[in-house]
Amino acid sequence: MILFIKLFLAHLIGDFLLQPKKWVVHKEANKITSKFLYFHVVLHFVITMILLWNLDYWKLALLIAVSHYLIDLSKLYADHLFRLKSIPFFIDQILHVLVLYVCAYNENLTAHTISLFSQLDWALVTAIVFVTFPAAIIMGKLLEGMSDQIELDHKSLPNAGKYIGMIERLFVLAFIVLGRWEAIGLLITAKSVFRFNDLKERNSRKLTEYILIGTLLSFGMAIVTGIIYTQIK
Repeated sequence: MILFIKLFLAHLIGDFLLQPKKWVVHKEANKITSKFLYFHVVLHFVITMILLWNLDYWKLALLIAVSHYLIDLSKLYADHLFRLKSIPFFIDQILHVLVLYVCAYNENLTAHTISLFSQLDWALVTAIVFVTFPAAIIMGKLLEGMSDQIELDHKSLPNAGKYIGMIERLFVLAFIVLGRWEAIGLLITAKSVFRFNDLKERNSRKLTEYILIGTLLSFGMAIVTGIIYTQIK
């Protein structure tokens, strides 16, 4: 585990802490001919060796550096295929982490992977999945009749309410799993404070009631999910 942690730390330092914005821009513009692409790869090799502090790992560090070069280069040429630039970014990061995982556990990769899956808390995984998109869809159906009576705010970000709801339910579930029920009260208070000015400016009773019902439903579903999980785990 300590080997993977060190490799992951080296990746974080090389990809985020020590990669200036101008390097990223230059790589995107010049791709394979960008000198900063090669600086970036060499930097990863050096950081990995420093953190491992063992010359016996030079082949491992070289393998990681080469794979990093190939993944980054592929991303540079595939960027234009995606409308959202966040998609190739996350694919790139997932591939990097997978390489680190394979390198760290190459001697017993299959056994370690099987062990990881066998130790997963599937009840918790199910609870996490439920409070995200399934809960959002269920809430949309429950509030469907009311939402038709609410004037849309075109200044709002698309689907912002849905994602805010998912995040708050994940927080509520985490607090229940950790046994920190008081934190749920703080979360409700914080949300109320942020919503207060909007509701005051709109001066709409229907909107206030709609948001209140939606908030209670969202927190209620997360709380019930958390209680069920704690009872069956």
